[in-house]
Amino acid sequence: MSLNYIKNFYEGCLRPPTVIGQFHTLFFGSVRMFFLGVLGFAVYGNEALHFSCDPDRRELNLYCYNQFRPITPQVFWALQLVTVLVPGAVFHLYAACKNIDQEEILERPIYTVFYIISVLLRIILEVIAFWLQSHLFGFQVHPLYMCDASALEKAFNVTKCMVPEHFEKTIFLSIFEILCRRLGYLNNQ
Repeated sequence: MSLNYIKNFYEGCLRPPTVIGQFHTLFFGSVRMFFLGVLGFAVYGNEALHFSCDPDRRELNLYCYNQFRPITPQVFWALQLVTVLVPGAVFHLYAACKNIDQEEILERPIYTVFYIISVLLRIILEVIAFWLQSHLFGFQVHPLYMCDASALEKAFNVTKCMVPEHFEKTIFLSIFEILCRRLGYLNNQ
């Protein structure tokens, strides 16, 4: 791959040709990096290390934590970021390989249509990821989690587990919920 392809790919990703693409890149890229990258990782940290059950045994703690969080928020957010970036990256890589300039994307209807489809696909993937997040994690973290550990050992049936920093997580998710309700993404439930 020549240096020209890399330069075209970089410029295409840096300066999206339409207002919709620029808004999507700015809002969903920058805002996500700040809120989820800085605040989210600070709040969630290494949650599995501080998740404790009664009795406090390592294998029971890990088993119950995996029940409590089938996927950690950090991994989910990383997957979401990669998934959302793929359509735009594919379009810009195609444009870079074909030596298509930014101006040419808006001048030729076929390139414009493909670009708009890539932006709409990114937005649809964002909505799906948001819906998944709200259903996987909810907007409130309870201090206690009742874990069904009967499959681990017959001595355990249902055991209580303490969720670390549940109040901080609830505040973080509540702020996120308030922003989403204000923007009209959530209905009052």
